Amino acid sequence: MPTPSAAITLTTSRALGLVAIASGEEYQQAHRALKDAGFRRLSNGVFVSPLTDAQAVRATASALVHHAHEHGATITPSPRPYLGDIGTEIAARLPGAWSAQLEIYSHPLWQEDLWPALWEAGDLYRALVDHRIPFASVLKNDTGTELLLIERPGHRSGYLLGALTEHEKEDPHDDPTTPPSIVLPADPQLAAHAVTHTFLPAYRRALHNRDLNTVLRSLERIREEHQTLQAIKDSGRYSDGVPLSGSRLIAGMERDFADWAWLSFSDVLDHAPFLLARCRPTASPWPQDAAALTRLREALAHSQDAWNEWNDTRRELYSIPRTLPAHEWSQIRGRLGLTVLPAIATWLADSEPFERQARAAVPGGPATLSAPSPRLLTTRPAPPPTPRAPPAHR
Repeated sequence: MPTPSAAITLTTSRALGLVAIASGEEYQQAHRALKDAGFRRLSNGVFVSPLTDAQAVRATASALVHHAHEHGATITPSPRPYLGDIGTEIAARLPGAWSAQLEIYSHPLWQEDLWPALWEAGDLYRALVDHRIPFASVLKNDTGTELLLIERPGHRSGYLLGALTEHEKEDPHDDPTTPPSIVLPADPQLAAHAVTHTFLPAYRRALHNRDLNTVLRSLERIREEHQTLQAIKDSGRYSDGVPLSGSRLIAGMERDFADWAWLSFSDVLDHAPFLLARCRPTASPWPQDAAALTRLREALAHSQDAWNEWNDTRRELYSIPRTLPAHEWSQIRGRLGLTVLPAIATWLADSEPFERQARAAVPGGPATLSAPSPRLLTTRPAPPPTPRAPPAHR
């Protein structure tokens, strides 16, 4: 069945009364019908009308039917309660400080705003592929976690919940760390219990494994380039066999390597402190790794000034705003890369004990998703991620 060009979904809220949400390519026609029928639009984009008494409800319903017909909009009563209330009730029962905000994707194209942020390849992904999802509730906590809650398509009750992320990610279908979405029951208390004891622990493990894979891939890229550079220096020839001539060429190659290596090592500086904070070598089968982890922590600490300078520079450039030419960025990266070469060497040498300790430290159990303590290098890259467009205000 084709999607109506102007549609109105009706539901109810204990606090708001009758709630209407407009959608479709001609959603503005639905807006006009709702306004003409006496509905009031809230800041999140929903339209409401109080359920004060039976006579007022009948009058509102009659007016809405008339004006919807006049503006060519269809009306669909929903058997579910208002999703904005459900999201808030679930958020209130989760561990930590959570909030919920309804988002409206009135035009079918606005639903596509979710794809770049969706960290999911299961039921929620398929629902967004196969169905129109005109609205959703986004649950957020005070540590930056964002979850997407939608009504389960094809069912009269129940919900789907999955993860959103502002980080770059692989194709969710190919990434083994992608956290699976979860089907939630209609009851908010039971739904919150499932999120707390099933979804959040899996999500926290996914975050840990994603960060670990990011660090390991970065170290492997540096290792390959470092081995190539070392082989050239040891042989006195380029990789194509042409002889090297002069120490200035070698110094230039080292600066180029430092420039390139900084970009990869910045991922280590960003993610490794959180992973190291979870490692407990004395509780693992490899207590002898404690010395290696100490060296790795010291290497990060020695890189702190360079990491702060990098983030301060980026923050300044994004806040003015202005840009640096590519060659000046290269000079900055090269200089910072040279200062952290000893730290890079330490991480390359001790990457094996780090990996096994970090894999042994994968978190489990109900997750509060609070940041581990102690934390090193807590400064994040300065420019904030580009937020998804707020379709409710379009």
